[in-house]
Order: sequence, then structure tokens, then C-alpha cells
Amino acid sequence: MRVLVLGGNRYIGRHLVEALARRGHEVTVFNSHESALPEGVRRLHGDRRMPGVIDEVLGPRRDQFDAVFDNTSYQTTDVTPLVELFRGRVRHFVFTSSTAVYLWSDVQPVTEEFPVSDDEARNPSRAYGAGKVRCERLLREEYVRSGFPATSLRVGHTLGPHSPLPTREPGFFARLEAGRPILVPGDGMAAVHLVHIDDVAAAMCAVIETDASAGQVYNVNGAEFSSIVAYIRLMAEAVGVEPELVHVPRDIAKRLRPPILHWAEWYRGGTVFSIEKAKSELGWRPAFGLRSGLAYAYRWFQEEGRSWYTFDFTRDDEVLAMVQAGV
Repeated sequence: MRVLVLGGNRYIGRHLVEALARRGHEVTVFNSHESALPEGVRRLHGDRRMPGVIDEVLGPRRDQFDAVFDNTSYQTTDVTPLVELFRGRVRHFVFTSSTAVYLWSDVQPVTEEFPVSDDEARNPSRAYGAGKVRCERLLREEYVRSGFPATSLRVGHTLGPHSPLPTREPGFFARLEAGRPILVPGDGMAAVHLVHIDDVAAAMCAVIETDASAGQVYNVNGAEFSSIVAYIRLMAEAVGVEPELVHVPRDIAKRLRPPILHWAEWYRGGTVFSIEKAKSELGWRPAFGLRSGLAYAYRWFQEEGRSWYTFDFTRDDEVLAMVQAGV
């Protein structure tokens, strides 16, 4: 299949491009920053945020693709030009949404039918989650109105190689290697539900393997979950060390900006997401558990990833001093 990937040079998109190429698809990426690409992948240069660039670069090629993956839309103004360009021309349009669309629920696991909100004041993830909801709704309305074959994938927290944020696993790996204390806000018992980046890519590939995915929404998450503190222990296990955990009192942790932990579940509560619909309708199964996924991520960190990041733990020391002083 002839496939266009918007993005494709960093994290989700990078792993998606590799997965598509391995499956024999004819892949084109459209982005503004060069990166290594699998053999045979074509690159189109352009910054989609600049007015007119999508029409200029993709307009003359709009009949060259069977499927489009949009990994870099956050507001309806991002996705609308693509709908206009590819309406009636593609078999699949796959939008990377997020589990950040959901409202907090007392009942879990959260399925695709649970409430979402485009109200930034109500959505727990504020502007990011609300923007993804608006994009999903625009695409759903377009599907109902014109048959535009859009599928939205609500991707959860990810783990694995090439993370763009050192505040995720890379920062923990570096602290653990250095024997530094690991700061845990509160008791760390809230659940955190993650999915390996290669499992996300596999789910995305599965979408274009069935026309029944058009008009649908799917949660994409791992088969396993853990508490935050257990996840830290699993990272330490991957590194081969025993972690020194320092629990930061909740009242202190809530005052700190930026927060001392990437995963906001520590203060708003954990959520577990159902992936039964994706398993049933897409024939997709996560290949990685938490242990195997972290082992893979740490191997990459050892072999290549450590040089990707710059770490400064000065703030950790400041927080440790606050904890010791009871401030």
C-alpha cells in the first residue's frame, strides 16, 4: 500500500515508518527535520504549521497515497487541511489521538464509550486532551457526512527507545546508573498504564489492514499495568540495581513546577484502559510486557540513547533538601 506519514522522524512516527517498511508498504514521510529512514522510504520536506505548505507540498501528490497517518495534529486547524486534501482519495486516514481525551472515571477499565470532553476546564489534560477530542469529533463528523475513512487511535503513555523526553525512562535509567535517589511524589501507589512504542506502531499498521476500521476509535495500550512505585522498581530491575526511593510528601510535591514526575497519575489517580476492542476488531495484541519493554528500552539507552540526552540533577538535590528540612 502507498502510505504517507506526517511526522515519521522522532518517536511514534519513527517506529511506525520502520514497521510499515518491514511490512512492504511504499512509505513517504512529510516533515521538517531530517532523520535516518529505512531504505526505500521517500521524504518530503515541509513544516505543516506554515500557511500553505501542506497544499504546496502535498497538493500535487494527493492522488499518490492509499493511506495517511497523521501523528502531528493537535487542533482542528491542523487536521482540516488534510481532510480537504484527501477527501475521496484515500482508503484510510489514521489519526493519532490520546487517552488524554477521557474524563476521570470511578469505573475501570476505561473503554472507548466512556465520556470525553473538549472543555479545557473539565478535561484532566486541559488543552492537549481537549484539542484531541475536537479533532476526533471533526473526523467522525466527516466520516458520517462523506464517508471519509478516518480512524482515531487513543494511545496511552508510551515506553521504549527514542523517547523525546528525558523525564521519562531515560532520566530514571541515568539516575539509577549513578546510584542517585529516586524521588517518588506521595505514596506512588497510583496505577500507570503504558504501552511499548513498537506495539503502538503495530496497532497503527493493523488499522490499514481492514476497511472495517473506518469511522472507529480504539484504545491502544499495553496488556499490563503497575503502580508508579512498582514501575520504578521494574526500571531498576532492567538496570540491574536496587533503587533508593525517597517519598516526597504530597503537599510538597504538588507545589513543585515543573512536577518531579512525568506521569500525572500520582496526583489525580491512576487509570487503566481496555484494549479489547482493538484486539477483537484489529487482530492486534501487544507483544511487550512491562519487563520486556523496559529491558529493550534500557538496551537502547546503553547502546545509543544515553548520548541523546543531557541530564542535570541539581533540582533533585534541591527537592531532597526540602524533604529533609520538612519545608
